[in-house]
Amino acid sequence: MLSPSARFSALALLAIVAPAAIVAVLGYVSIRQWEVSSELLYREQARDMATMAAEKVEMTLRRAEDAFLDRLQVALRSGTPSERAVDALIADSPLIRRLYLVNPRGELLYPRAWREGDLAVFGPLVSGAALRRLERDGKRGVISNNLVCLALLTQRGGQPVVAAYLRDPDTMRREILETTLGTLESSTNIAVLDHEGRTVYSRAPIGDARRVLSVGFREALPDWRLAVYQTSGASPRQAVRRQVMFFTGALGVLVAVIVAGIVMTWRLMRRETEMARLKSDFVANVSHDLKTPLSVIRMFGETLEMGRVADEGRRQEYYRVITREGERLSRLIDNVLDFSRIEGGRQTYDMTPTAVEPLIRATLEAFGYPLAQQGFKVEVSVAADLPEVTMDADAVGQALANLIDNAIKYSGDDRALTIDARIAEGRLVIAVSDRGLGIAPEEQAKIFEKFYRVGRSDTQGRRGSGVGLALVRHIVEAHGGTIAVESAPGDGSRFSLRLPLGGT
Repeated sequence: MLSPSARFSALALLAIVAPAAIVAVLGYVSIRQWEVSSELLYREQARDMATMAAEKVEMTLRRAEDAFLDRLQVALRSGTPSERAVDALIADSPLIRRLYLVNPRGELLYPRAWREGDLAVFGPLVSGAALRRLERDGKRGVISNNLVCLALLTQRGGQPVVAAYLRDPDTMRREILETTLGTLESSTNIAVLDHEGRTVYSRAPIGDARRVLSVGFREALPDWRLAVYQTSGASPRQAVRRQVMFFTGALGVLVAVIVAGIVMTWRLMRRETEMARLKSDFVANVSHDLKTPLSVIRMFGETLEMGRVADEGRRQEYYRVITREGERLSRLIDNVLDFSRIEGGRQTYDMTPTAVEPLIRATLEAFGYPLAQQGFKVEVSVAADLPEVTMDADAVGQALANLIDNAIKYSGDDRALTIDARIAEGRLVIAVSDRGLGIAPEEQAKIFEKFYRVGRSDTQGRRGSGVGLALVRHIVEAHGGTIAVESAPGDGSRFSLRLPLGGT
């Protein structure tokens, strides 16, 4: 017959592996469908992006050319501009490499003569037939591999003038294509191809990248196209296949982890049960510790409120009791909050030079009422030559307060408390001693663990949060020091804080 742990392991394996297998099958089918749809979606998105980019290029190019032609039109309507004035306009427009102005009679207005070879290229374009075509089809035209352009302007008196200009290819790439395509928020490689399919511009080296699609420009670049490329291994289909491989591998790892995890689960369950019990005890003990000073504050407050204390001296004593219990309550709350910050790694310390004796006496004064009420004999011995020591005074005071509180809580019939401070082996040593119940040797290393409480019957009736000594150890170690305990059952305990004189 199977043991309870074996039955649990078998059921856990079945409960986890069966759903995992179902999820694996469904995931595989879904990924296959995703492989096809992602490819279609990618192409649609790439086409939309390419169309938008082409429109942006045309708009930028038109804006640059319109700025030049507008200035040229203003100069023509003001009269026949001088050659120097037109030269200045061209120099101020890097996109325009060369310019010719021809009237309807075919006479060259600018420059004085055709450059070598340009008459054969531009001559037929600025003939009377070309002028009539511009008047009929529109005032702009782009021909000859998108670099030679025509524009119909007018002189003073309304006489038409054909402006034939040559675009500068370097400026096109640098100020039009790079400016518009290089700043697109897309990782896709985009290239501009001329009428023969040669690359005019690309955002990145094309190499062995595959062309996904291309779209044409409109009137401004009628012979060129904008192409979208996909680098090797970056297609959606290949990405999905990598996901399939990753998913399969992850499933195998998951099954292996599940098998190993089931073996450890029952151990973790036992540990979690123990931790849950410890945390429950912690909440109960903290609640009790908080309730005690609250009850005292409420009792003395109500007594004062009802006017039952006529003597001024007693009223002052009641006020002091309320103040001390409030300090005790604050100390308890600080313990819980500091422990929470330590657990979350958020605790910080403010190191400043601090006088030792005033710190000890101020901490001890907060316990004046319970010490006097329970009849403790208190001795304080502080070496006269103690220097100021770099420390977080509040934190060290809190650690000292926790030790004093434990000495009170675990005192026996011989109620005595001794605090001494001295320099030993180059360190400040502050020791808190009592003549209480003491701690067994085998438990002395465990008492500084969180939630741990000594398991003897004579300590169980004394409530405590279980974090006080853990907090003390963290504070001391954060200062670069150590804490030691000397104790034996029935002979009391002596806790020693050893802190470096210069801080950490």
